Amino acid sequence: MMNHDRPSSATDRFPQRRPAGAGRLGAALVLASLLGACSLAPTAHPPELALSTGWKSQAPEGWVSTEAHRIWREGRWWELFGDDGLNALMPRVELGNQNLAQALANVAQAEALLAQAQAQLLPTVGAQLGTQRGGRPAGGSASLGLTASWAPDLWDRLGDAARAQGALVQASRADLAGARLSAQGSLAQAYFSLREADAELLLMDGIIAGYERAAAITGNRYAAGIAAHTDLLQAQSTLASARSTRASLVRSRATVEHAIALLIGEAPANFTLLPAPWVMQVPTVPPMLASELLLRRPDVASSERAVAAANARIGVARAAWFPSLNLSAGLGAGGASLASLVSAPALTWSLGATLAQALFDAGARDAAIAQAIAAHQGATASYRQSALAAMGQVEDQLTALDALGRQIEHQRAAADAAVGAEQRIMNSYQAGLSAYTNVVTAQASTLSARRALMQLQLQRQQAAVALIQALGGGWQAEWGAPPAAAG
Repeated sequence: MMNHDRPSSATDRFPQRRPAGAGRLGAALVLASLLGACSLAPTAHPPELALSTGWKSQAPEGWVSTEAHRIWREGRWWELFGDDGLNALMPRVELGNQNLAQALANVAQAEALLAQAQAQLLPTVGAQLGTQRGGRPAGGSASLGLTASWAPDLWDRLGDAARAQGALVQASRADLAGARLSAQGSLAQAYFSLREADAELLLMDGIIAGYERAAAITGNRYAAGIAAHTDLLQAQSTLASARSTRASLVRSRATVEHAIALLIGEAPANFTLLPAPWVMQVPTVPPMLASELLLRRPDVASSERAVAAANARIGVARAAWFPSLNLSAGLGAGGASLASLVSAPALTWSLGATLAQALFDAGARDAAIAQAIAAHQGATASYRQSALAAMGQVEDQLTALDALGRQIEHQRAAADAAVGAEQRIMNSYQAGLSAYTNVVTAQASTLSARRALMQLQLQRQQAAVALIQALGGGWQAEWGAPPAAAG
């Protein structure tokens, strides 16, 4: 309807189209913008932990070289072992390991859920176009409409939900780092087991060659009537037992080789790792302070992010006690044809605001808040347990490395003594001064001592890998990293 009491102009047409409730709607918008920053979640902070200032076990101090420290910081810890074969295999974990691929997909899923949560903070806009024809005489109509709606984030409910999902994104990234470190550690452990098996096979080849010579000597002495038949039988039994041990080692090596194939995403039938010398190097990895583990252990960092997400969900649950506001707007046109839709007189519009509040829910909201608080308490306990377990694992591996170092020294001395004793007893037997049973006993003692030395050396390498994993492998949580220095 036109207002004829005053002249119209291009900027003063249709004054009656101003909505009567526009002032109230504007006030609602202002109120929504003010309330949108009122989060009902508790103040977020990491749970307190009783952290030690040092380690119970004797720990190495400082890095052997700045280059080793750089390699550690860059997350290429396997290079500290100085084995080219391991260095060549490790990148294949990133390409083929399916557990790692699953963790990567979980990160992508979490990021997509975060995008969905953030999208709820913004208005939605829709459009529709329709046409209809019918009646007698035949007639038609067309319609065009635009709609928009927005639910202002009163009480920061959507913001808390987005923050919770953002924390879960960070947790999933930490889980990805943990899956990567686990796969890398498993590959290193298996690789060293395979190389130790190669070394034991070389040892057994030498032992078997010696047993064959001993059996030949005993056979000649028996043929000459110098040795008893039992001596020959014992020599043959010892040789057959050694060959059986070698066959068992071949089987064990094949099993480890199959495990390596699976870790890099290969079918075992398509993967072969040729024998190579065993590099027994064990790097020195100085442990960090216990407090540093909280941001350098992927599993601990993931647990801390789960606590942050649970804290934000308390705010989401509390916000359900307060009213929600929904704002809507529409613009439409209708006419007898599509061409008439652009005619200004055919336009219609609408503005609306809806305030909703649940009055009775039989305690559902209180129960939701209680559940959110309990979930936060559970996440906090899980975080503390993860941190304690991390510190325990570091202590375990420091203890193992120290004890294994001493064991290796003693076992090396034992192996050297056993080799000397075997040679003397063999010489004594050939001189007719000793029974062959003494030779058999000495041979068994030597073989056992030399194999035990190799197995201890393997355990020390594997303990070093486990310590590296316990320390996080050089990983750093991106949300806890110090800011980069300005260039």
